[in-house]
Amino acid sequence: MLVLWLLPECFRAYWRVHLACKLALAAILLGVGSRATGSADPVEILRISPTSGPEGTRVEVDGRSLQNVDAVFFGDSKADFKLFSAEKLVALVPHRAVSSAITVVTSSARASSPFAFVVRNDPRIPEEVSYKAGYVNSVSAPMGFSSAMLWGIAIADTRVAGYESATVEVAAMQLSCRADGKDVVLNDDAGNIRGGFFRRNPWFGTNENEPMPVASDEQNQAAVLRVGQRADRVWHFWSGSPRAASPSGKPAGCTVKARVKISPGALLQMGMDYWRNTTVGYGSGGNNHEAGVSNWYFPSERWQEAVFTDIGGPRF
Repeated sequence: MLVLWLLPECFRAYWRVHLACKLALAAILLGVGSRATGSADPVEILRISPTSGPEGTRVEVDGRSLQNVDAVFFGDSKADFKLFSAEKLVALVPHRAVSSAITVVTSSARASSPFAFVVRNDPRIPEEVSYKAGYVNSVSAPMGFSSAMLWGIAIADTRVAGYESATVEVAAMQLSCRADGKDVVLNDDAGNIRGGFFRRNPWFGTNENEPMPVASDEQNQAAVLRVGQRADRVWHFWSGSPRAASPSGKPAGCTVKARVKISPGALLQMGMDYWRNTTVGYGSGGNNHEAGVSNWYFPSERWQEAVFTDIGGPRF
């Protein structure tokens, strides 16, 4: 009889213990789930390398939880970047960046480097120059743009003694574009260039320009730009032959090559634009799209090849 009397109490005790175990187990599972959701390491920058350099420098950023980064800034300047893993990304120092911390941004957080990246541009490049290093535009040419044109920029450096006699000689310029894996030459000029004088300070401050004189070196079949005679202007030149149509097929980009000789007191940069078609007039950002520009080329006693290409995109 005693056993029968105790049996209901045992059942009640069993279910109380069983229920308590179930509640405890649920609490543990909920706790584990909460920690799994909230315990992911916050985004963090641990190291940057190098810690200084010019605009365009490739900077490795090591950190934690970088996999969700959707923007990188040097100060207020947004940078092109490529994510390699949750612990590493590479960013390119953007145009006109100033010395500042590097900040990575996700949809819910941001983190900054513990110290600033110091921007040190090449001192051989005058301060008023806009692009102090080469870059490739990460924004593709708009759909329907079916033409391309190479160009160059030559200037005198008034800080150099004897700059008044500085010259840039251009013996050849070639533009080729790649489509479906094949390179097609669009322009191939031997000493045949045209262009104009543009405002230097502020850099290309207006599209107004005046005719640019071009001398000739018949021995080398070269155009001669006597940049020291108008050191107050940017000597902006492009192919003497007409703007050509891009090759049909899937585009991969274009390459500019120029054979040049740069005297002391002069500098040169090469670049190119994509255009809506072969005849459309200039319209900033509407009828032309800048593909990018090369690094600056400096004086040499010898002829040198100045090159720009956007094939492959920004160089990470």
